[in-house]
Amino acid sequence: MITFDKKTMEEAGLFCISPVDGRYRKATAALVPYFSEQALIRYRFFIEIAYFEALCKLPLPELKNVSAQAIEKLHEVYRNFCQADAHRVKEIEATTNHDIKAVEYFLKEQFDGLGLGEFKEFVHFGLTSQDVNNTAIPLSLKEGLEQVIFPLLEDLLSRLHQMARQWKDVPMLARTHGQPASPTLLGKEILVFHERIREQFGQLRLLPFPAKFGGATGNFNAHNVAYPEVDWHAFAEKFSASLGLKRSHPTTQIEHYDNLAAIFDNLKRICTIIIDIDRDFWTYISMEYFRQKVVKGEVGSSAMPHKVNPIDFENAEGNAGIAIALFEHLSAKLPLSRLQRDLTDSTVLRNIGVAIAHLLIAIKSTMRGLAKVELNREALHQDLEKNMVVVAEAIQTLLRRINYPEPYEKLKELTRNHQPITREALDQFIDTLQISENQKDAIKKITPFNYTGLAPTELD
Repeated sequence: MITFDKKTMEEAGLFCISPVDGRYRKATAALVPYFSEQALIRYRFFIEIAYFEALCKLPLPELKNVSAQAIEKLHEVYRNFCQADAHRVKEIEATTNHDIKAVEYFLKEQFDGLGLGEFKEFVHFGLTSQDVNNTAIPLSLKEGLEQVIFPLLEDLLSRLHQMARQWKDVPMLARTHGQPASPTLLGKEILVFHERIREQFGQLRLLPFPAKFGGATGNFNAHNVAYPEVDWHAFAEKFSASLGLKRSHPTTQIEHYDNLAAIFDNLKRICTIIIDIDRDFWTYISMEYFRQKVVKGEVGSSAMPHKVNPIDFENAEGNAGIAIALFEHLSAKLPLSRLQRDLTDSTVLRNIGVAIAHLLIAIKSTMRGLAKVELNREALHQDLEKNMVVVAEAIQTLLRRINYPEPYEKLKELTRNHQPITREALDQFIDTLQISENQKDAIKKITPFNYTGLAPTELD
């Protein structure tokens, strides 16, 4: 009997409930520094140190003797924050049953160890948990998006634009309502997706990452009673800006999450566009417009050896769908809170990384799928050839221009008789028209291969 030790099973992800940390662990590893439990503790730790440093820079009278060397030692503690430190915080939390208080107590231990014990009561001074959470979590989201997701979106945009340029002159039968329609250009159809993502990505970059900093109910009650001479609003504005965050004011105990909701709604739209890409390419593959490169060792079907399934597009669609559901809940739930605060936001916020992870998997899978497709020009050509009927629009439009009577009705009668419309049948119809020979010749030159309209100038 084959047996595995616990460590081996853990490394294989066999104990994970979520596939994000199990099956897809390698794909999502880049998000660990931003959205894991250890990352959350580290970001909270960073906020507490940054806040203490900001108090020293005011300075508060009791902190005027904190030296630059002491601050640098605290920076070193943060820079060297490791798994053992995170474990220590969790040990403290086992007693406090409060995650932020555990970070506070851990930091006070560090102060004692650095000979800064006389200043340790200014750790978390006047703060409520959400002053830390509502800066740490938006900061982790900001950095996770900027460092991991944004570069991937740029890669996806680059890939789509490259494909659009590569196939900018390839005519393709369009299908509206699933039926043959006026021909288009393959490159233009791909450029549509490029432009949609580019537009949403541009909007996403403009959205501020919000922070809340204002004490237990947002009014700086404790700060003001201790130091009424300090302009705490100005302090909070400057502190939030130093983190790259935009302070929300006025607030309750928590940030009102409206701007976070806007970010999640934008990411949701990007996921929707990715699904649209996946479904179209899946369909083009089923129509044999694209072939898929065979990857050595891969199995398409456990029963049918010949199959090369579009698994990457299917995987991407499924993960993007999960991400949409999570982003939808995040954006719908977070802005709602009973009176000045309830704890439902805390539970929900912990799933930001899960939503981002499914988005990450969707982007990567879509990129893999796009990298595997090879254009089958013959299939596109054959589809255009057997759908000569789609030039009927062009013919009736040219006849309208010369005021020919009832051109739409005449083309309708011709094309809806359920007989295959061949080039010869069209030419015979054109010959019956009471127009000049030059006009007939001009109309006969129209084919599904050249009736593709204007190419996008973006691909010039």
